[in-house]
Amino acid sequence: MGLEKKPNQSVGGSWVRVASIDEIPAAGVRAVEVNGHELALYNIAGSIFCTSNICTHAYALLSDGFLEGTEIECPLHAGRFDVLTGKALCSPVTENLVVYETKVSGTDVLVLLYAR
Repeated sequence: MGLEKKPNQSVGGSWVRVASIDEIPAAGVRAVEVNGHELALYNIAGSIFCTSNICTHAYALLSDGFLEGTEIECPLHAGRFDVLTGKALCSPVTENLVVYETKVSGTDVLVLLYAR
């Protein structure tokens, strides 16, 4: 079974270059801020995924957390999220993350962003 991208939004947005593929380490996470969006970019088995970088439980940057497989653990209270779906996986987190659609064009990583 392949890794599937599950965006929370489906219509109207703009593709925005957010990073170079080389800036996202294998099995790692990188923070970027673009047009007021705090984003976390994940490189999982060569596929790029993107979520909000802010934990839904308390303000913490997920990019400072621990990525294991497809799960990111918040560095503040150890809540975990599935980065493919945004699903909150364990206490204390109960609210899912926003997931953004991504694509790679050459070496550019693009994210589909929606107006705030």
